[in-house]
Amino acid sequence: MPRRLRPTADIYQDAILVGDPGRAMALAQVLTEGPKMSNHARGLWGYSGLTAEGRGLNVQATGMGGPSAALVLSDLAELGIRRAVRVGTCAALVPGLRPGDLVTVTEACAWSTGGLDVGGPAADEEAGSRSTGWRGRGWPAKPDAALAERLRSELGDEARPGRVASLDVLHPTPGHPTPDGDVADMQTAALLAAGRELGVALAAVLIVTEVDGFDPLDDDQVAERAALASQAALKAMV
Repeated sequence: MPRRLRPTADIYQDAILVGDPGRAMALAQVLTEGPKMSNHARGLWGYSGLTAEGRGLNVQATGMGGPSAALVLSDLAELGIRRAVRVGTCAALVPGLRPGDLVTVTEACAWSTGGLDVGGPAADEEAGSRSTGWRGRGWPAKPDAALAERLRSELGDEARPGRVASLDVLHPTPGHPTPDGDVADMQTAALLAAGRELGVALAAVLIVTEVDGFDPLDDDQVAERAALASQAALKAMV
């Protein structure tokens, strides 16, 4: 039995991963027919159901931050999940992005923005960030190549590729290293690294919700973009 999740419904091989429990519920209602709650332990709401085509799908909340997301993915892998797509939100770090844009992740690096030591050299650079005393930027974690390519194909002109800086704190302290990436979030790097270690094919698409000089997306706008991204993710998991 997994240590955090307590499954109460079927667990299938494919999953959509989101941070927000409420978004997990909303997407499950869009993507599946008659979804059942598969987990409510620790407030990590998860849902299980069949799509209109009869495919089994789980939609699972991962909570906030990399550690929570990686632990949830570990439990899902133990329960039989083999493919997953993170549908998350992010803030823009470079010019040219607008609220509502979709970014398909090409790589993600863990970033310490609070003066802590994170990440470091690993036996394989693609294995993700390790806690070996390296300050600032961790080593890049990359999505499953085949799944990421299918996701990009399904989204087409709706999305652009980009690199992610996964921050350890939402509001960095003064003097922190400047994150290097197109967008910033708090968990993609941990998920991609964990997916590789666990043997779960994982890719990610992020919704840009915050851009300097623009109003942030409201909840309805985020829900609309999340539904579009999730439908593409479902098609990509074949």
